[in-house]
Amino acid sequence: MINDTSVGDVLIVKPTKQRLDAQEAGSFKEHMGQRIHAGHMQIVLDLSRVEFIDSSGLGAIVSSLKMLGGNGSLSLCGIRDTIMSMFKLTRMDRVFPMFATAEEALAALAK
Repeated sequence: MINDTSVGDVLIVKPTKQRLDAQEAGSFKEHMGQRIHAGHMQIVLDLSRVEFIDSSGLGAIVSSLKMLGGNGSLSLCGIRDTIMSMFKLTRMDRVFPMFATAEEALAALAK
C-alpha cells in the first residue's frame, strides 16, 4: 500500500510496506505512473518505512524519474542507512535530491 499526501503542488508518496522489491516494484511503478499522468510533476518519495530495496525496486524508482521526462522532480527522503549505502554504491545518490525529512524536501522545492 502507498499513501499520497498533497502539500501545495507537491505530491508526497509514502510506501507503507517495509520492502520495495520485485514483488512490490510493479505496483509501485504503476502507482507512480498514474500520479505522474494525472499531472503531479513535483514528487517527494518518503522512504522512511522502507527497510529494503532490491534492484527491481530501484529500477521502479528510476523509471518514475524517467516518466517525469525532465518536466518535474523526484526527491527522496527518510532513507535508512542500509538503503543509502545501496544508493551510494549505485551512484543514484547523485541522481536524486535526497533529504532527511519530507519537510526538508518541501522547503527545498519551495525555493
